[in-house]
Amino acid sequence: LCEERLNATAMARPGNATAPCGSVSIVFPLTMMVTGMVGNGLAILLVYRAYHKQENQRKKSFLLCIGSLALTDLTGQLLTSPIVISVYLADRNWGQVDPSLHLCNFFGMCMTVFGLCPLFIASAMAVERTLAIRAPHWYSGHMKTRVTKSVILSVWLAIFAFAFLPIIGVGKYTLQWPGTWCFIGARDDEGSGMGNAVFASIFAFLGLVSLIITVACNVATIVALVCRCRAKSSRSQSRRQWGRITMETLIQLLGIMCVLFACWSPLLIIMLKVTFSPISMKQCKTACNQTSTELDKECSFFLTAIRLASLNQILDPWVYLLFRKILLQKACQVANAISCHSKDGWKGQHIILSDKISHTTA
Repeated sequence: LCEERLNATAMARPGNATAPCGSVSIVFPLTMMVTGMVGNGLAILLVYRAYHKQENQRKKSFLLCIGSLALTDLTGQLLTSPIVISVYLADRNWGQVDPSLHLCNFFGMCMTVFGLCPLFIASAMAVERTLAIRAPHWYSGHMKTRVTKSVILSVWLAIFAFAFLPIIGVGKYTLQWPGTWCFIGARDDEGSGMGNAVFASIFAFLGLVSLIITVACNVATIVALVCRCRAKSSRSQSRRQWGRITMETLIQLLGIMCVLFACWSPLLIIMLKVTFSPISMKQCKTACNQTSTELDKECSFFLTAIRLASLNQILDPWVYLLFRKILLQKACQVANAISCHSKDGWKGQHIILSDKISHTTA
């Protein structure tokens, strides 16, 4: 353990030329923290107000899921971002901020908990939405807020227990390249790699399963909405209403799936790859010093993948709530403007036509 601490301190020391490789300005983590806090805080406020309205009684389960997702993302940012900023202020020297590496374990645990929790809450939201569309009678009779709270609490507790495994010896959280963050360690040169490989594989497997569940449920929801829309009479008011709802839901669900895949697929794939062909921080440092192009690309890709996964915490409230609300408001404004313009034009035509009639009569 003492040797590991010395290595971590040496690799994170600014004089080792590790800073130029893979490092960014402190503005980057600061911007991510501020934007994430604003977006998730605003989402929590809107959900809180909507949850206590009488007309939203049937939407309480969905609002609980959105609120839990925003709260989870916000908590993760509040716990991890200050640590990253502190390391940047210490000239990216983790050993100066955390000589004992206890903070590294805490940081890695937070990354695991607040990485997997949003994915599984998103899956729970997708399942809830599918049940509401495909089985509305069963949903109204069985899907109570008590059930939603139990599911969310179970997700939090289960993932927290999983993330705690390296603390008790199954796997290990280690300092990652370029020495500004900690995460699940892969197999290392010291031979204690079996637990790390298993833990990293399970993390990637759980993440991929949650993505598959989300995509499958969202596709099932889209298909059910399209079928119900086609079943309506072509001239009925409900057909037009269902067409609008289907289009809005289709755009939102496609946005959710694109954001999830773009943010999480790189990290989950590279976690599986690192399990079988591990890249240590020491190797990345050597590649940086020797300008080894291939290895340096892999180290940089891992860093980019974790940044994309962190970006998902910022995008979640916008994809699920805020962006949809803005789009609906803009659409209503455009529709009202077009409607008013059409009415004004019709009034003008009516006046001109009336003048012509009066002149003809005269």
